[in-house]
Amino acid sequence: MKEIEYVLPEEIEKRSFAIISEELKQRGISLPKEQEMITKRVIHTSADFDYADTMTYSEDAVSIAKTLILEGADIVTDTNMALSGINKKVLARYGGTVHCFMAEEETARMAKEKGTTRAAVSMERAADLKKPVIFAIGNAPTALIRLYELMGREDFRPAFIIGVPVGFVNVEAAKELIMETEVPYIINRGRKGGSNIAAAICNALLYELGR
Repeated sequence: MKEIEYVLPEEIEKRSFAIISEELKQRGISLPKEQEMITKRVIHTSADFDYADTMTYSEDAVSIAKTLILEGADIVTDTNMALSGINKKVLARYGGTVHCFMAEEETARMAKEKGTTRAAVSMERAADLKKPVIFAIGNAPTALIRLYELMGREDFRPAFIIGVPVGFVNVEAAKELIMETEVPYIINRGRKGGSNIAAAICNALLYELGR
């Protein structure tokens, strides 16, 4: 039986990241410097070291995302769980707001009329925002698919996509669609992900800016 350690609350996260760093070292894994704290925070959130292998970044992804935040970009999520988890106070310092249209009556009405999902309609509504948007998708592959379709419009191009939906149906294919575009992205390849992972990536970017 493992011995219980009594650790002060403010020390828990620090100790956790030290453990993650040590285990990565033991596994012979060296993360690229720019991506290191993003991937480590995802591992911290999930306790899953597979993310060290599957987290995928487009060229200069982290610096591009940070610049967007500094310039006041908004974040759009596909779940209220991710909305709740993202540090809105820190984002607001730079002029950004977090949106989630999933639970709104207008979204439900439009989805019913169109015979589509609320996630797809949420992306359509987000595409009408009049400022740069970072899309943080942690649950619905249909959101990524609809974003890909909307890129066919001359007046729409996402500023950045965090694509980490979790599941078994269309999840891997939807992520691969985004990686084929020229939009900068942070994607977790494979089936794993989730709203908590999407929020963790957003927060890692925000916390890095606060250093």
